[in-house]
Amino acid sequence: MESAEIRRRFLNFFAERGHTVVPSASLLLNDPTLLFVNAGMVPFKPYFLGEAVPPYKRATSVQKVVRTLDIEEVGKTTRHASFFQMCGNFSFGDYFKEGAIPFAWDLLTTSTHEGGYGFPEDKLWVTVYEDDDEAAGMWQELVGLPADRIQRRGMVDNFWSMGVPGPCGPCSEIYYDRGPDYGREGGPVADEDRYLEVWNLVFMQSIRGEGPGKEGFPILGDLPNKNIDTGLGLERMAAILQGVDNIYEIDTTRGILDRAAELSGTAYGTAEGSDVALRVVADHARTCAFLIGDGVIPGNEGRGYVLRRITRRVISKMRELGAHEPTMGELIDTAIAQMAPQYPELNDQHVRIRQVAVGEESAFLQTLRTGSAIFDTAVASVRTNGGSTLSGEQAFALHDTYGFPIDLTLELAAE
Repeated sequence: MESAEIRRRFLNFFAERGHTVVPSASLLLNDPTLLFVNAGMVPFKPYFLGEAVPPYKRATSVQKVVRTLDIEEVGKTTRHASFFQMCGNFSFGDYFKEGAIPFAWDLLTTSTHEGGYGFPEDKLWVTVYEDDDEAAGMWQELVGLPADRIQRRGMVDNFWSMGVPGPCGPCSEIYYDRGPDYGREGGPVADEDRYLEVWNLVFMQSIRGEGPGKEGFPILGDLPNKNIDTGLGLERMAAILQGVDNIYEIDTTRGILDRAAELSGTAYGTAEGSDVALRVVADHARTCAFLIGDGVIPGNEGRGYVLRRITRRVISKMRELGAHEPTMGELIDTAIAQMAPQYPELNDQHVRIRQVAVGEESAFLQTLRTGSAIFDTAVASVRTNGGSTLSGEQAFALHDTYGFPIDLTLELAAE
């Protein structure tokens, strides 16, 4: 099932059940706590907090999302991406757990010829927050899920927030068992590569304060209403329904990956190192296209720095793969061709997006030519002296004198 069809079925399912279809918001919203939209619920945050009256009680959307906290893991796992699409259904003081749980189960398990995703019921597992007896009971009573496929987890895994002060609440996650070839038995608590999370149902009912990590924050009180916020990762769903091993090999991303392989003269599937590099390129090139499309310009701070870092990772990985000529223009063309059927505005911005990406590549290639030579000299000196660590002074000189990014120095030194 192609990504566009997965998207269409999700929106149609909830539209038929009284939800207003809301187009994706820009990745850039006027929220001082966030650089980018990092979850499907972000555009609806004022409704959850009671700061604005929602024009509908129920909504559904497929939201563009950018997350960069785990950027170093992109390409290495089946789960991490800097850009992805979050399918969601939302209730603002309307239905709660008793509605969200059956909705999710029905869409997942209804046959494909009847408009669902056709998941076998015996392949699905769920987790609930450690003391959420109500949700656990509903999974058994409302949809008939056996108790032995319901697992309880603590705040780190089954309590959701945006990572900053704002709406939060306990959640229930749905997992698909990919089988023994992908890991050991025992459900999601045993192996999250075998049991792949596909949907998170957040029972949004509280407000969190400042605090570190996923559990080091206070709960300040209750939201004005009990709400529902769900997130189904479109790319993860596509990986399962298209029978591929990871999100980089689905229809919309594989086209970019194949173009990167062609441009670099590399064959995908032959070596782990080059495979990781190709996956990074495929993911990041798409992220660049969307960030530039929404108005971000490469720079040295804030959003501009994130775009610059991601763009430079694409360029560095392509050089690592053997492509020493400029490639950003071709990669952007391919990313837009893959994604424009779902986001037609990319076609309208195509020329500008390409120009910005190519301009950044041109500037960075000059920096690379100078900085790489200095870096190689520094490494040779360290090795000659029997060392294995590049000094902070050398890393600083590369950055301060030659404009060589510290994150690239760290990556090259690690390699």
